[in-house]
Amino acid sequence: MSAISSSSPARPGVLAALGLCVLLSALGGSVATVTLPSLALGFGQPVAAVQWVVVAYLLALTTLVVGAGRLSDLWGRRRLLLAGTGLFLLASLLCAAAPDLWLLVAARILQGAGAAVMMAVSMALIGDVIPKDRTGRAMGMMGTLSAIGTACGPSVGGLLIQAWGWPLVFLAVAAVAAVVLGLVLLSVPKEPGKDGPHPAFDLRSMGLLVVALAGYALAMTGTGGMDLSVRGGLLAGAAVVSGLVLWSLRSSPAPLIRLDLLRDPTLRGSLLMGFLVSAVMMTTLVAGPFYLTQGIGLTAAQVGVAMSSGPVMSALSATPAGRLVDRFGADRVTRWGLSGMLIGCGGLAVQAGIGGWGGYVLALLVLTPGYALFQTANNTGVMRGRAADQRGVVSGLLNLSRNLGLVTGASAMGAVFLWGAGGAVTSAESAASGLRVAFGLALGLVTVALLTARVRSKISLA
Repeated sequence: MSAISSSSPARPGVLAALGLCVLLSALGGSVATVTLPSLALGFGQPVAAVQWVVVAYLLALTTLVVGAGRLSDLWGRRRLLLAGTGLFLLASLLCAAAPDLWLLVAARILQGAGAAVMMAVSMALIGDVIPKDRTGRAMGMMGTLSAIGTACGPSVGGLLIQAWGWPLVFLAVAAVAAVVLGLVLLSVPKEPGKDGPHPAFDLRSMGLLVVALAGYALAMTGTGGMDLSVRGGLLAGAAVVSGLVLWSLRSSPAPLIRLDLLRDPTLRGSLLMGFLVSAVMMTTLVAGPFYLTQGIGLTAAQVGVAMSSGPVMSALSATPAGRLVDRFGADRVTRWGLSGMLIGCGGLAVQAGIGGWGGYVLALLVLTPGYALFQTANNTGVMRGRAADQRGVVSGLLNLSRNLGLVTGASAMGAVFLWGAGGAVTSAESAASGLRVAFGLALGLVTVALLTARVRSKISLA
């Protein structure tokens, strides 16, 4: 595929279109969480069943994002982005019209597939249409919009449900998707044509990767109240299939992921850091509400305000982070961001039980700008300078490491919090103890990420 040259001026609105694709993907995931009580009541289904509305989207997004990125390398990013956004729009309408729960879940799988395309292709297109000296700012703006989509989903969805019911939530998402589709159509430039047949797509490796990732994600989420033996079996199966993925990549004449990419220590370090940092950020979502309610005694509304301070600060920090990356370089800003996260994790652990809500929020306001700095710098450092025919799959790998970190953090860090609390949150003391243990471990994970960043920096200078 011939790439769009990043030296040519981008059309007006192209960055907005790409950023809104990322916002829409984040919004599609976060907005559905608030619909679960209404869906359980409306369809007469238990909570374990309606959770599939959220899990189906996450599974599709996680398992398909690498394949979506590779397809954009082979067949053209603009046409694939149009197809993905159109699929997301159609699936949103199907969600709104779903007559029963399982048709809604099926529509959410399609919606997640569209989101996978938008996430992977939008980041890859940054390298195609934005000059290298402005890549950091572009990545920062996309980080800002992603945070806005995550933060706005529950609040906007709650208002729509209260006024008109859950179908309007998906109709509102469809309306946003229609606007984004129009912007992509008008602003994203076409790639130069290419003679001859399209290169082959490695369907075998893609299928095996989907099975491995689905098994891992299902084991981590534990949807449907599955017991430990089932989860262990899924993890074992995912490990076996992962070995088959490597075999398939080695034997394929046109592999889904080139093995030299996986051997690149710079890319491997970036993926590891993304995984660890995402698991740490998920700790704030799984442990924070329990601590704020049981440990401090906040009401649900107060918890919402306290928890929203993190995404708001992340949204405010991402664009300035991009400017810092363009000025000081991705490696340096990556280390700055991780250092800020170290201070934030340490603050959350130390203040537990003594700092009140103010101490918690203050530490969170240190942690989240550090995350915005890291995410912007890490993405920019990996994507800047990549060959055009590999930007899509590398973008997919970056998104995959983030999603796997979130999935792992939701399960593992939640379990660590409960273990630290003595098995159950029964008092303010147990909540504080759980928070200290969880963020003590998070401190260790960020330390590993910071050491990885230093090693990666030395390798890149060698």
